[in-house]
Amino acid sequence: MVRGASRPRRSRSIESYLWETRALAAAALLALAAGVVSDAVDERFWARHALDAGLASSAIVVALTVAVVNEAAERRRRRRWTVLAQYVMLQLVRDARLVWTGVAELAGLMPVGGDRAASVAVGSKVVQNTLQLSAALRAVLEDAERRRLLHDEIARFVRHDDEVLGRWAGIMLNADMYAEVIDRHVELASDLAWVGSLLDNLDPPDDHARRRKARSHPALQIEGTINDEQLVNRIVAITQLAERLDRGTLELALRLVPVDWWAARLGADALGDGGDAHSRAAAVAAQSRDRTLA
Repeated sequence: MVRGASRPRRSRSIESYLWETRALAAAALLALAAGVVSDAVDERFWARHALDAGLASSAIVVALTVAVVNEAAERRRRRRWTVLAQYVMLQLVRDARLVWTGVAELAGLMPVGGDRAASVAVGSKVVQNTLQLSAALRAVLEDAERRRLLHDEIARFVRHDDEVLGRWAGIMLNADMYAEVIDRHVELASDLAWVGSLLDNLDPPDDHARRRKARSHPALQIEGTINDEQLVNRIVAITQLAERLDRGTLELALRLVPVDWWAARLGADALGDGGDAHSRAAAVAAQSRDRTLA
């Protein structure tokens, strides 16, 4: 794909925006402290530089005001939509997991049978192995039937993502943190739509509507055709992105509204033992964080 010099703003962490206002406030406080210290060291310094003193004090006041107001407004927006945001994030987790587990299952990398949560944990580690995942996907593309199934799965992922994002994107854009989450999942949906269009042109489906939609997508015009090795690399990148979004979004969703709050609302019996439910949620979040840092 041809990329311009201007790239989307992408932070390393979903919550990195929090540090922007806090860093601004910290810088203002440090400047204030430096001014107090300099005044103690040289009492006549600011008197001799009245203009600099006025500019510095104004800048400090503005920086602190902006930081405090931004933080207060953003916190208010987040709290207003907390329960809804958690619900939407869990929907996004489901969509991301549907993508990477679907690809992994088709590639024969997901454990068969047994505990579903355990198989997800095992599959999560497997798809992070780029060499293993790439080799498995090459085998999928070499098999005509499995290639067709992969093609159909990607088309299904695209339709499902369009429905979920179209329903909830407008609401999630009300707060910076939620907007960051939705933006990352839009990236996944866009990648899937791009690859799905290329596949529809490489292997035209029987569905006339899909063939017509593929011809109208700019992917073919911008990128042209791609070979199987390029396709493998693209699907590996998408699968690993989906797995990272699954872990990161789930961890954040579990922190928005604690599980014990739901246990109290629904009754301890509805979720089993409330303490155990909370412990399980905390363990899931800790495991997700550990895998992210590993």
